[in-house]
Amino acid sequence: MADPGPLAIGSFPRAVIHIDADAFFASVEQARDPRLKGRPVITGKERNIGASMSYEAKAQGVERAMRLSDVRRLCPGAVFLPSDYETYSLLSRRFFAVVRRFTPDVEEYGIDECFADISGMRRPLRMNYPQIARAMKEELEKSFGFTFSAGLAPTKTVAKIASKWKKPSGLTVIRGRDIHRYLKSLPVEKVWGIGPQTASYLNKHGIRTALEFARRSEDWVRTHLSKPFYETWKELNGEPVMGLETGEKDTYATIQKVKTFTPPSADRKFVLAQLSKNIENATMKARRYRLAARGAVIFLRTQDFRGAGVEVKFSRPTAFPHEVMQAVEPAFGRLLEPGELYRSTGVVLLKLTEDIIRQPDLFGVSARSERLAKVYATVDGVRLKFGKHTLFLGSSFYAHKFSQHLGERGDEPERKGDLFKGESYRQRLGIPMFTGKVK
Repeated sequence: MADPGPLAIGSFPRAVIHIDADAFFASVEQARDPRLKGRPVITGKERNIGASMSYEAKAQGVERAMRLSDVRRLCPGAVFLPSDYETYSLLSRRFFAVVRRFTPDVEEYGIDECFADISGMRRPLRMNYPQIARAMKEELEKSFGFTFSAGLAPTKTVAKIASKWKKPSGLTVIRGRDIHRYLKSLPVEKVWGIGPQTASYLNKHGIRTALEFARRSEDWVRTHLSKPFYETWKELNGEPVMGLETGEKDTYATIQKVKTFTPPSADRKFVLAQLSKNIENATMKARRYRLAARGAVIFLRTQDFRGAGVEVKFSRPTAFPHEVMQAVEPAFGRLLEPGELYRSTGVVLLKLTEDIIRQPDLFGVSARSERLAKVYATVDGVRLKFGKHTLFLGSSFYAHKFSQHLGERGDEPERKGDLFKGESYRQRLGIPMFTGKVK
């Protein structure tokens, strides 16, 4: 790539880079088994849908969430693999650690992407901003054996646009004076943070491109849109207003757990058990971070991908799964359509707050909560020692009794069966890389 040349004064009042791992899950599989290089690889076999696909598969028209039966017809030579989320998570941490070699200001935006503020790092690193971005990208590709796309710009919003400009393996530098060139042909719905409904609203006002939105007056934006979109408008105009949430993630605004099961089921007890298991997993995570939820959203998805959900408010914050189940079961009954085949359930714990011991109250609720907290502390201790689902609610029984995946769909990542001495199915060393077998 040609050198970007000297920086103009004012080109980067702030220098933000967005880095995105190209086809992360599929790329990890190709990197750890060279025989998969150049082949169309699709992960998600355990769910019977495409979770991630290599660029060789994308070139043949394979899209995310496509059923594997449709993928086979479209791409007969595809390699289907189960998703190895344990390895992906470990490599995600390594990804962020590499970026932190260049700057401490890193926002872990997703498992496969991050923002990094490299403002003021030119002198310590003895490079200009584009050179830092290039060095970061090259270091990542050298460390992982697959490509990353990066975008450098004065704001987070424009950096996100830049990283998608040339994929895969792109590096796009957008200086403040050049932002308008990239916005003029970009559909407004492609701007990070602008969803379909907002895009439709903007279209009704004659705004179809990101540049048309950026050129609207400040008064118009303040009058017609809420604060988040006003901030997006400012960032599109080169004014950095969105900060980075730096540091490793150690708390959560929401906690979501979703599980797809095959074959699909119309059995009420089984579908409810799947939801109950999701709730147990979500509340387990909440307790780990000493959080409690004030409400939850539960949702069901049918075999033909139709979804329905409902929000439930709790009488008090809780991280106890049986209390969540008591609150959401009536709503589940209203959502479930008799005879309909369901393929997944999910829960999102909302309005998380610090789980603190409350003062004694007249009706003994606090004392009961303390007793339950001790019970679940014991349950969590048993799970930590003997396995995640050693103990579970009776409402989750059918999810454990009957397999979620049958036949070849039940394939698991080989790391789960290829154990080192002293490891168990649930407890393994944090070693992500090994050579698998291609079938």
